Amino acid sequence: MATSFLPYEPMQDFLLPPSLSEWLPENHLAYFVSEVIDRLDLQIFYARYEGDGRRNQPYDPAMLVKVLVYGYTTGVFSSRKIARKLYEDVAFRMLGAGNFPSHRTICDFRVRHLAEFIELFLQVLGVAKALGMLKLGVIGLDGTKIKANASKHKAMSYGRMKAEEQRLKQEIEALLERARAVDAQEDTLLGADQSDQELPEELRRREVRLAKIEAAKARLQERQAEADRERGRHPEDQQRRADGAGRPFKRPFGEPEEKAQDNFTDPESRIMKMGTAFEQGYNAQAAVDADSQLIVANGLTNNAADSGQLLPLVEAVEKNLGELPKTVLADSGYRSEQAFVVLEQKGVQALVALGRERKDQPPVDAQHYPATARMAERLTTAQGQAMYRRRKVIPEPVFGWIKHVIGFRQFSLRGISKVTGEWNLVCLATNIRHMWALQTSAT
Repeated sequence: MATSFLPYEPMQDFLLPPSLSEWLPENHLAYFVSEVIDRLDLQIFYARYEGDGRRNQPYDPAMLVKVLVYGYTTGVFSSRKIARKLYEDVAFRMLGAGNFPSHRTICDFRVRHLAEFIELFLQVLGVAKALGMLKLGVIGLDGTKIKANASKHKAMSYGRMKAEEQRLKQEIEALLERARAVDAQEDTLLGADQSDQELPEELRRREVRLAKIEAAKARLQERQAEADRERGRHPEDQQRRADGAGRPFKRPFGEPEEKAQDNFTDPESRIMKMGTAFEQGYNAQAAVDADSQLIVANGLTNNAADSGQLLPLVEAVEKNLGELPKTVLADSGYRSEQAFVVLEQKGVQALVALGRERKDQPPVDAQHYPATARMAERLTTAQGQAMYRRRKVIPEPVFGWIKHVIGFRQFSLRGISKVTGEWNLVCLATNIRHMWALQTSAT
């Protein structure tokens, strides 16, 4: 007897249009993203379109928000890939509901609304709190280095900039002299209306590169001048030292070190050590709730060190949730006497390492650093040590999830302002995905 197969008619049309609710399992992440976004106030996204008199109907911001957030929760960050997924992927197609915006529309919407996604991050925290997922008690702070949208090979040191600047100026002068000689010869033989087209193009290329190098030099000098001012130096100090008022400075005010670098693609990114290599990148910061593993505050800096980020992160938690955490855990990179004093005044118990683990630490000067001395004392107690050991299992798994599960290892945007907005979008998407996992495991 011949085997009977289930019907298979690929070209058969539907008698009735299919329902979007039947395309995916009912507990699918795409439905959860849609439901969470529907609970949020999206008026800030619609405000840009009110009363502008446009004739063409724009895409609904709610649809674009859902598509973008779902893309980041599933590791699809490129606007081109998101646009393609709207045709090829069932979950994206369900969220798009028959809309197929171009990659340019998706990209422009993301860049235009980076500030609005910050508000959504706060609203999602409110939803998590209302659902009982977030109980602020212990938080862990940490930073992770993420590649910038720029290559380290597009960077140049200050020393090389000076040498390249001189070389280009000499070449430009030589080309100009050659052009003057050729022009004079051609004017004699062919008339004044004829001109050579190759030399101006050579000049243009060199002048454009020279302008970029000079701009990069100016950025480095400006950063160095700012750093010198923070150290208490002033432009006139160099002359006073030269006149015998003290030992001369190693470098003039605002003069960078020879090895100081600037990147031509994303000048606001910095060279940072990532694993075993050095890359152009940013230092992304997060404060993570110990119980829920949700990110309750975030930040971003182009400084490879975490110093100076302890207080801003704790204050961001208070601003975001209206209350302070009971305990803050952080590694030695966040050590700061001033921050310890402020946290004590706020009534927040902090457990921050004062050096590398398994290393003998020199005694703290309690007279000049009393808050640090009290921190050292807390870390020697059994309770303090037990609490601090929890630090590694709070923020690090979240960073591992972002980099290895979602796959976010490089920013798509450039410039610290836009990169900060994109990091906020990553944290928003990470929280929504983790909320979905918490809800799924509870049912």
